[in-house]
Amino acid sequence: MKRIAVLGGGPAGAFAAERLARAGLETLVFDEKLAWEKPCGGGLTYKAYHEYPFLIENDVPKKIVTDTRLAAHRAGAVRMRLTRPLLIYSRHDLNRMLLERAEHAGAQLEKTRVLEIARSGGRWLLKTRHGSVEAGYCIVATGARNPLRNVGTEWTAADTMSALGYYVPSSQDHIDLQFLPNLEGYIWVFPRCGHLSVGICGKGEPAQFLRARLERYMDEKGIAWRGASFYSHMLPSLASAGWRRNRVAGDGWLAVGDAAGLVDPITGEGLYYALRSADLASQVVLNEAHAGTEKAQAYRNLLDHDFAADLEFSATLAQHVFLDRFLFDAIPARMVQLVRRSPRFRDVVQDLIAGTQPYLGLKARLLENLAGTLYEVLINFLLQRNPEYRVELS
Repeated sequence: MKRIAVLGGGPAGAFAAERLARAGLETLVFDEKLAWEKPCGGGLTYKAYHEYPFLIENDVPKKIVTDTRLAAHRAGAVRMRLTRPLLIYSRHDLNRMLLERAEHAGAQLEKTRVLEIARSGGRWLLKTRHGSVEAGYCIVATGARNPLRNVGTEWTAADTMSALGYYVPSSQDHIDLQFLPNLEGYIWVFPRCGHLSVGICGKGEPAQFLRARLERYMDEKGIAWRGASFYSHMLPSLASAGWRRNRVAGDGWLAVGDAAGLVDPITGEGLYYALRSADLASQVVLNEAHAGTEKAQAYRNLLDHDFAADLEFSATLAQHVFLDRFLFDAIPARMVQLVRRSPRFRDVVQDLIAGTQPYLGLKARLLENLAGTLYEVLINFLLQRNPEYRVELS
């Protein structure tokens, strides 16, 4: 296992390559693009840069965003000051930084596409556009559109969501998140360096319908989309059954990031899980206590313990969060109203955005704070009817 082949140079592949090369293993990264843009890519939560401080401690251009605006049908909008900022990079710039770190650690970057891989005698034979290469182990980081059918996760149409958007030559200092009626998804406006990324992600609806929703929203908000660059992408969004059968590892290979389906089914956020799975995979590869045949199960165990069980649970919540009703209105609308009127509920949403509130513990926290939240809502409703005593939550 002296030579490790990393199949894909996105964030997950680049980070795994850095970890492995820094530990002294011969590491080859294969990718035909090496750095590219995505409509929704580039946003990093507090959880990500707290775990990996180099994500914020660098000179790469980025937006540090401390304000977000949540909006939902019939609930209006509420602006919320983030206690822990979001970082928003150009995905190209973020990807390039991670690849440069891998290269500086000693990884070799090969700008070519892997066409086929075959396992024989405990070794891998990789066929590329430029020839053939042997490797002892493979890290599969080929993204959501993995062309290698014998490695990486397998999913049905029910396990994916569409993400599409426009790059608009404009600027703003805050993030907009707009929830729409009868959509398991949302619209976003992310400020990036030099432009806005305005997009939509959704599940269970054709991409052309999502695009029409997005363009109506942009027209209503006065955001010009005609002539702007358009991008689309498929994201993993595993249903509960998809998580139970998820194929993340096998004989001589471990899958990371999108290639392993490791994306939050509610938010569509995948960068933290790409980096974290790459870190865990490299730990397993480097751990000599695990024999070659044991590494696949060791990796599955690490993923489940670290975050995969939480993401599996979130898959059961997703439809309820976006499509169910509470107190005669849609849950996203109630969420916006509660953020406006309850500091306790606002703290919950702050932690969800920061990535520090696990879904598995969400119900218990909401129930624990229910009485206080309802009291805050009632008091603010009564006080807001009298402008002289109106309370502003900031």
